[in-house]
Amino acid sequence: MESELILHEGGCHCGKVKWRVKAATSVVAWRCNCSDCSMRGNVHFIVPSSNFELLDDSKDFITTYTFGTHTAKHTFCKVCGITSFYIPRSNPDGVAVTVKCVKSGTLDHVEVKSYDGQNWEVSHKKTGIASFSKE
Repeated sequence: MESELILHEGGCHCGKVKWRVKAATSVVAWRCNCSDCSMRGNVHFIVPSSNFELLDDSKDFITTYTFGTHTAKHTFCKVCGITSFYIPRSNPDGVAVTVKCVKSGTLDHVEVKSYDGQNWEVSHKKTGIASFSKE
């Protein structure tokens, strides 16, 4: 049984990028070994893009990096450099939220699964990750 969706708040280190995300209190997060995620140590959970909202003037402080297929949009704060969210290649219709960037107190449980980004196509089929951005 899925838990009720609530609003979580979060953002970057310096506070220039702020957002709200609607998600359960218990989430499945992904640890990816692709070249980008492994260097950053990123662990993220995925939501439909309609469940994510940038706040205030946050968009003015975001820059984007792409590589490879240019499908993933790796966003980060122009001031402090933190990637608090991004658009993943696995879920271009969703948003990947960095677990450590969610303010404490609203996430009760995070189940971390592995995603083999070095063997992307196989992992995409095997994990069912694409379903996490569906309404």
